[in-house]
Amino acid sequence: MNPSTLVDPITLAVVKGGLEQIVDEMDAIIVRAAFSPVISEQLDRASGVFHPRTGEVVAQGRLTLPIFMTAMQFSVQAAMAAAGRRGGFRPGDIYILNNPYLGGTHLPDVKLVMPVFQGEEILALLAACGHWNDIGGSTPGGFAPGATEIHQEGLLINPVPLYREGRLQEDLLGLLLDNVRVPEERRGDLQAVVSALQVGAGRYTDLIARYGADTINACFDELNDRSEQHMRALIREIPDGTYLFEDAVDNDGHVASPLLVHLALTVAGDRMTFDFTRSSAPARGPVNLPRKTCIASCQIAIKHIFPEVTINGGCFRPFDYVIPPSTFVGAEYPYPISGYLESVGRVISVVFGAMSQALPERTPADLFGTTGVITMAGTHPERGNYYVMLFPGAGGYGGNPQGDGLVNGTTALGAANFPSVESVEHRVPVRVERLAIRDGSGGAGRHRGGCGTAYRYRSLTDEIAVAVLGDRRDFLPFGVLGGKPAAGADVVFGSREGEFRLPFVTKGRRNLARGEVVEYLSPGGGGYGDPLERDPERVLRDAVLGYISREQAREDYGVVLEPRAGSDGLVSWTLDRTATTALRAALPDAPGAVPGHPAEAR
Repeated sequence: MNPSTLVDPITLAVVKGGLEQIVDEMDAIIVRAAFSPVISEQLDRASGVFHPRTGEVVAQGRLTLPIFMTAMQFSVQAAMAAAGRRGGFRPGDIYILNNPYLGGTHLPDVKLVMPVFQGEEILALLAACGHWNDIGGSTPGGFAPGATEIHQEGLLINPVPLYREGRLQEDLLGLLLDNVRVPEERRGDLQAVVSALQVGAGRYTDLIARYGADTINACFDELNDRSEQHMRALIREIPDGTYLFEDAVDNDGHVASPLLVHLALTVAGDRMTFDFTRSSAPARGPVNLPRKTCIASCQIAIKHIFPEVTINGGCFRPFDYVIPPSTFVGAEYPYPISGYLESVGRVISVVFGAMSQALPERTPADLFGTTGVITMAGTHPERGNYYVMLFPGAGGYGGNPQGDGLVNGTTALGAANFPSVESVEHRVPVRVERLAIRDGSGGAGRHRGGCGTAYRYRSLTDEIAVAVLGDRRDFLPFGVLGGKPAAGADVVFGSREGEFRLPFVTKGRRNLARGEVVEYLSPGGGGYGDPLERDPERVLRDAVLGYISREQAREDYGVVLEPRAGSDGLVSWTLDRTATTALRAALPDAPGAVPGHPAEAR
């Protein structure tokens, strides 16, 4: 008998909700107990329940970062293998790891894995992750633009017990904390994750007591099987064929050459194959992707297109991958990977690009595609403590079949936040002079791309070490179906001598002296569809809101706006319908249904 026949639909729904409630509580504990703002405010963390036999994800939190959850099942499987070499998990064990070649993402993402037992049987595996503000290495914060191998980026931790049968391994913890900056903050963050696992294990035990181990195990299998069947049904709606698309990372911060991400996406029946064989070779600088992270990036992109499928290990079973180690999206030890987020963005982009050919009625235009992390570190001039602070950049999402792209959205790989201005200015000796929507940065289209964001920080002390690791300055977020590309990224430093940029602009290091500024401008999202098909009233509204200029309305949308002074003396705009009709009639048609960077068949 199939064990899933033990589960009636109502019980399955209640158990599913119970599992999600457990991981939501775990996420909340991590956020509320963590010491560092990258977790407590930016929400750079994740929690999940995993299958005890396969290590597949079964349930994740509603606000868990997707890149963690899709990659973390590889960490769970690595911990399972390590425990197997030691004779198996024991009650009270908690394994720690951050090896990105085994478990995806990068070194600052420290994962913990804990088994939940009933007697001698493992009923589930719980895992949680919190981003460490520092992991040692050459650059504070772990985003190391100058790195040429992973050991320059920080501590590399293979799966090892941090707790053995409930006992903390103090020597191991001491070794870890002795090799990172701000160790007291790291200890607090680690304890927050441990506490979340312990509470989660208690809640899971309560769920077992209510429904029984057999029923819960059957629910695990049924939930994953249903997601698999749902995903296969959606894939069958896509026309069979191979869809080619390519995009590029601007450079690796060492060599001024783009790194090509080439995808051949093949749909055959109810399966999809992601083939990256023709992508560029591994990079000298830190924009490489381990294979596991490339896989997770593909999964995130597909989930954006098919959001209705419940995310768990089952929904990814219909996918196959060809990711050679001879490519920078399948890089192996010891290639550096601290800037992996930039290449994750490009993998998501090429999946969007290929799917816009296969399924244009579902697929959005490209999003801003860069995290653009600015790290600041130094000794606080008033309190005397050493600080490390990460500033990820938000940006615009692409226009989509339903409407305009999100303005000032978080990265596609996670629902992270920007820290509050008050928190930034309390922790770091800077003044936040600008935090604003970047006007005019979204790509024009029938559905406009969302605008990016502008940030400016001024140093209030004699020296702040600044590291920048971003992308999307040269290769812009593309539009689809005639939509136009968005504005690219820019990083500008300012001093009394004037403005200047780093040699690679979005990648590099520099110290800020007192009074100097650094400004980051994030990209917008690409446009969806012909801009000349956009309702002129919506173009007028965009101009009134400041999303586009009068010139962009005319040049990109063929809409004529005239200034109008209000009773309050402020100037606004009014739509000249006659002039708009004449201008649009005189403009050439927008391009046809061809994405922004389609790969040529060779």
